[in-house]
Amino acid sequence: MLRSSIRTKILAITVGLIVLMAITAALSLTLVTQAAHRLEQLTDSYVPAYGNLARAHISSLERALALRRMITAKTQSPPDQEHFSAEREVFDAKGAEAVSEGQSARARINELIEQGPSFADSVALARIATRVDAVLDDSRRNLNAEIERLLPLLDGGNAAGIADGLARIDVLRDQLDQQIDVIRSDMLALVRADAVATLQRQHEVIWIAAALTVLAAMLGLVFSILVSSGMARPVLRLLEGTRAVEAGNLDETLVATSRDEIGHLTAAFNRMVEQLRLKERIRETFGKYIDPRVVEGLIDRPVLAADGQRRVMTVLFCDIKGFTGISEGMTPQGLVKVMNRYLSIMSEPIRTHQGIIDKYIGDAIMAYWGPPFTDDEEQARLACLAALDMVARVETLRAELPELLGVRSVPIAIDVRIGIATGEALVGSIGSEFMMSYTVMGDTVNLASRLEGVNKVYDSRLLVSESTAAAAAVDVEVREIDRIVAFGQSAPQIVFEVMGRKGSLTPAQTLLRTRYCEGLAAYRARHWDEARRAFAAALDAVPGDGPSATFVKRIDGLLSDPPGVDWDAAWHLDQK
Repeated sequence: MLRSSIRTKILAITVGLIVLMAITAALSLTLVTQAAHRLEQLTDSYVPAYGNLARAHISSLERALALRRMITAKTQSPPDQEHFSAEREVFDAKGAEAVSEGQSARARINELIEQGPSFADSVALARIATRVDAVLDDSRRNLNAEIERLLPLLDGGNAAGIADGLARIDVLRDQLDQQIDVIRSDMLALVRADAVATLQRQHEVIWIAAALTVLAAMLGLVFSILVSSGMARPVLRLLEGTRAVEAGNLDETLVATSRDEIGHLTAAFNRMVEQLRLKERIRETFGKYIDPRVVEGLIDRPVLAADGQRRVMTVLFCDIKGFTGISEGMTPQGLVKVMNRYLSIMSEPIRTHQGIIDKYIGDAIMAYWGPPFTDDEEQARLACLAALDMVARVETLRAELPELLGVRSVPIAIDVRIGIATGEALVGSIGSEFMMSYTVMGDTVNLASRLEGVNKVYDSRLLVSESTAAAAAVDVEVREIDRIVAFGQSAPQIVFEVMGRKGSLTPAQTLLRTRYCEGLAAYRARHWDEARRAFAAALDAVPGDGPSATFVKRIDGLLSDPPGVDWDAAWHLDQK
């Protein structure tokens, strides 16, 4: 009964409003038809006629400009006949356009005069038509005649005659332009006058429609009061609940106070909120195991993981140096505490610089940058900046480690080793029908992993591939370390070390890079003594520099056992 009553009242309101709107529409249609006739004449005749006059004026000015250029081309030494001919074509074309636009304007005005005084003052239109005829016939004929007298003078090179003729042409053209301006002003005055009249009629239509609308609104208000008491309260509660859900509050449940449509809607709303709560819990839980952006893509854009794609990606591997010696004496609880703190400290720079943490492999971190999460031109830069921040946070981890372990000091100083590579990789959901993982794989991933391990050879912290160094060179300082053949690969790779942010190197670091570069060049040229001196100078600049010390030791070995004639200066690694 309640549902039928609501439906009946709403139907009555609807029928009443339809009747009032029909009356409003009928009256408005009558008045609008009258105004439409005026607007039709305004848009089809007056405005186009005004436009014809404006274009005729513009064409006249362009024709005068072309004439000036013709004179310039003829009077320069030597005369530019090709330029003169081109401008003569423009001159003739603009003259024809001006005449055509003037004739079109006259035709439209004559058409308005023939339609009678229903639109504007026929006398004023007749005066305008007469002046248009005078412009097209007399003024333009005089101007054209003067121009025709001037053109032969150009071939004769009579400078005085040309100047006099041009002065007379300017006077006649100015008179023509003034006449056209007066005609356009009169036309504009007529258009404005009729526009005012049309607006007055439109205002009448608006007032009538407004009066009927107010009447309909008042009638609708009366009917609305009859049904508002039973409908407004639950609707308002439903609206408040919707706003709470929009704000992220999923804890409230609405009470259904009726069995009508609103009651059913409230029950459906409660079921929807319950489903949203469930999905939010799933998203929060899922997001702790997979990067939230990947989770969002898998949920909101399933096509993200539908097929694998080959894309240019930047991959980072990070591992703890010296952690094995410390972890051997830890309890399981202490090891979990230290690992969680280490992973939290090192993961934050990756997230801050828009990286995706792919997985944790023991004490190692694998992360990547690239589409659709980061732009191609940004990925290498962001990865290097994140790695520098990770290296900077090692001191924080060292300071917290004794407290985490419950000891006064830790006998072994932990550090990080980071490898970064940029290149083509396979991106997508990899796995079986039982379990999938959205990840990256390929040679670029393997190279990044190898570079992380190569840090052991050179006693370094942060090594990157050549493509990564080139892509991030604008934002970071790098130095070439060596040319290596990684384990399991056959082609040599040039390896770089990221030394810091752009412009942040100390004088000692700058000297280190210079001496190291000199040593590397001498090493590749087999100048062992010169190379050893350069690397020793690099160690003097920054004592304890791992790569320099590595080369000093390597050169000592090469001095006692020189390489063969086919030596390519690439160092072959026999382990990962």
